[in-house]
Formats: sequence, C-alpha cells, structure tokens
Amino acid sequence: MQEVRSGYQDIEVLRGISLDIESSRITCMIGPNGAGKSTVLKTIYGILKARAGEILFEGNRIDGHKPLDILKRGICYVPQGRCIFPLMTVEENLQMGAFTRKDDQVTKDITALIERFPILGERRKTLAGNLSGGEAQILAISMGLLLQPRLMLLDEPSMGLSPQSVGLIFKIIKQINEMGTTILMVEQNARRALGISHHAFVLELGKIRFDGTGDEILNNAELRKVYLGG
Repeated sequence: MQEVRSGYQDIEVLRGISLDIESSRITCMIGPNGAGKSTVLKTIYGILKARAGEILFEGNRIDGHKPLDILKRGICYVPQGRCIFPLMTVEENLQMGAFTRKDDQVTKDITALIERFPILGERRKTLAGNLSGGEAQILAISMGLLLQPRLMLLDEPSMGLSPQSVGLIFKIIKQINEMGTTILMVEQNARRALGISHHAFVLELGKIRFDGTGDEILNNAELRKVYLGG
C-alpha cells in the first residue's frame, strides 16, 4: 500500500498512507477510534475505492478491483461483528464459507477444520445464531479459512468477547499464522494484539505515527502512555 487515500463520500480518512505487510507474519494496526484502521482493511479488500495511490498484492495491483476478484486472488476479509448466517447451522455456514470454490476438496477441508477446532463439531447442527460470541467468531474465521487465503484481514476479532474467549481467539490467530497464512489485524485490545504480532503500525488521523515490532511498541514508554493506557 503506497500513498493511499480513501474515505467515505466527502470525508477523507486515509491521508496518503503507506505500509508493507511481510509474508507469513502477523501484523496489527492499533490506534484510537476514527484513526482509519478499519478503513485500511476495507480499502485493501475493495469495499472502499482508493482515491489515490496503489495497493499491490504479490506484485500485482489490486486497487480498483472488486471484492470478489480480490477474494479470488487469495485475500479474505473477516469483518467485525461476526458475519455469519444466524438462521443456518454451523455446518451450513461452513459450506457457505467455501462458496467460491469449485474443487472437490471442500468436504475434506471442512472435516479438517472441525478436527482443528472441536467446538465446531460439537455445535455442527446448532443454528449459528445460538452460538456464544467466542464460538461465533471461531466460525467466522473458519469460514474465511475455507477460502484458502494467503492473506487474512481480521477486523476487531476479539470485540465483545469474554476474557476466556479473547485468549482462545488470539491462540487461534497464532495457529493460523503458523500454518502459513499472513495476518493483517485491526484490534482495540492492543496489548494482546501486540503480544502475538511480528510487526505493528500505530495509526492516528489517517496517518502512520509509528511502526515497529510488537515488543518495540509495548516497551516504548511514550507509546504505552498514549495508546496503551500507561
């Protein structure tokens, strides 16, 4: 992403932002509400159109492309709020997660996910709307994994979850990364996000104010005071 400007109608949120995401790493973006973190993800995914600059993925420009095309190129987006189908079962949601795939390995991949995340098997016939917050987030992430992404965009994956579920979600994010998937994550729970991230960006008012490793930001007294509450 190089010198990208983006926003909503007459409001420009991203003001010439540039960032590089390292392959096979976890990168997080932190910052105050309204900083532009979610706007970055939506612009990468094509939900919002970049007004200037360029976005490259694996050497090819993707700015100007529609979300379905970007999805087919290997990027999936898991939005905040656990985007699932509440009136369908967990199993049906997983089948819907693979809607763009035409291969004959979908059933095998669903079985593998259920083995990796046993709660999905336990709730297989349960309506997704009856899941707990943590269970629903595991389902939403699993639906994204069925698209076989090389880059996963996660928007506030721990939002509204219990402390126990938060710990489980961050453990799962680490597992996904260890399987080889690159992660770009927006997260308000900055300390937990930085704790598992290889690299991080601090956003404020549509610009990057600082970037470094997760540990560098956690150990920076000034950043800790301003963005992490002391």
